[in-house]
Amino acid sequence: MRAALLSIAFAALAQAQPNPAAAAAHQWRAAHEQAILAEFMDLLAIPNLASDQPNIRRNAAAVSAILEKRGVKTQLLEVPFEATTAPPVVYGAIESPGAARTVIFYAHYDGQPLDPKEWVTPPWHPVLRDGRIYARSASDDKAPIIAIATALDALRAAGIPLRSNIKFVFEGEEEAGSPHLASILAKYKDLLTSDVWLICDGPVHQSRRQQIVFGARGITQLDITVYGPKRELHSGHYGNWAPNPAMMLARLLASMKDDDGRVTIDRFYDGIEPLSETERRAVADAPDVDRDLMRELWLGSTEGGGKKLVELLNLPSLNIRGMSAARTGAQASNVIPATATATIDIRLVKGIDHDTAARRVVEHIRKQGYYVVDRDPDPQTRMTHAKVAKVIVESGGYNAARMSMDLPISQLVLRTAESARGPVVKLPTMGGSVPLYMIEETLHAPTITVPIANHDNNQHSFDENIRLENLWDGIDLLAALLAM
Repeated sequence: MRAALLSIAFAALAQAQPNPAAAAAHQWRAAHEQAILAEFMDLLAIPNLASDQPNIRRNAAAVSAILEKRGVKTQLLEVPFEATTAPPVVYGAIESPGAARTVIFYAHYDGQPLDPKEWVTPPWHPVLRDGRIYARSASDDKAPIIAIATALDALRAAGIPLRSNIKFVFEGEEEAGSPHLASILAKYKDLLTSDVWLICDGPVHQSRRQQIVFGARGITQLDITVYGPKRELHSGHYGNWAPNPAMMLARLLASMKDDDGRVTIDRFYDGIEPLSETERRAVADAPDVDRDLMRELWLGSTEGGGKKLVELLNLPSLNIRGMSAARTGAQASNVIPATATATIDIRLVKGIDHDTAARRVVEHIRKQGYYVVDRDPDPQTRMTHAKVAKVIVESGGYNAARMSMDLPISQLVLRTAESARGPVVKLPTMGGSVPLYMIEETLHAPTITVPIANHDNNQHSFDENIRLENLWDGIDLLAALLAM
């Protein structure tokens, strides 16, 4: 009996021992915080919209320099794009003699569009405030790039070898939908062979625990415009007579979901690939954070018919990104708008093709009595049909992906992460969309997401930020994975 207890005690003690690479990273970071932050701030200060060619290339050069400073051989992976080239992928490689595997670390250096007027401080003037760094892409997704660079410094200083061949793929247009990534992957297929891709994007769990995720939703986006009179009309002279496109659009959008948030578009949920037993168990074991999130976000209710957030991430969603018609607030005038427009996105799960999902939405619009066009309608079209909708399916959509938690490489990543960060939350699907499908389809390599950002980082919105604690924890995690 005593021997059994001693065995359990020693096993617990061994489990409590910190990962050597993570411990070395922790020690190195504590001694070099100011230098780490200075390098990070310099990178954050470069505007990084994928459509801004001069600045996106400044970013690529800066990211290349960060890697080369650590002795990493780099090159830009590019494909032609119209009169120029698409934003480049920054590629780097470290060869490790006798390596048993090749691991690719993925992140992206571009960021979401923004309105600088909404920010407390300018988006590309990073500031440290209340234990957080505020800047566009502070969390999504330049933080992992700096964390990886710092982890390499720490491992070298501690003399800890890399047991895998390491490659880096830092994309420059993920926030634009990765429209050229598939072409780049195909062109450089031989260069990008690997045993696994570690996707360094997204937030840790809302419980603040590290999470490891084995899939991501896909995405498709549609712009819908409905039409009223040729020009704006006086709401007193023509109200109750001329159709109001804002009201028409509101009714159309409302027809797409019921009061519980379930999408009512025909066959919207058809084709979902069921979760495995391991995945269902992981969802059941995930911490329940819904009540805490409701308090944090001031929500009096949630959608989903009583399902938890972690369950709903494994279903497709339909979201209204924004709506516009005439003007509001101080700029509002007493008019019937001429047009009304909404942009919607659909987050997809494995088994539903992005083109199929978009077609289902278009068919639903037709069933609501709309004549659907794909360009601005001429006067004859508008006068011939009572209701006209222009629907544009944006290019760049892609499918969801999900890999098995039971693969040996999956188990190795989980063990490594837990040795560095303690018990982790394991999830089959991340709520956000990352182009994992392209990687798996083109390169036939598994992908595992290892996020480091805080869940309350305001990504895709104003005042984006990363907590310093998350940056420091991320350095420890990535050091452990680099030395895995």
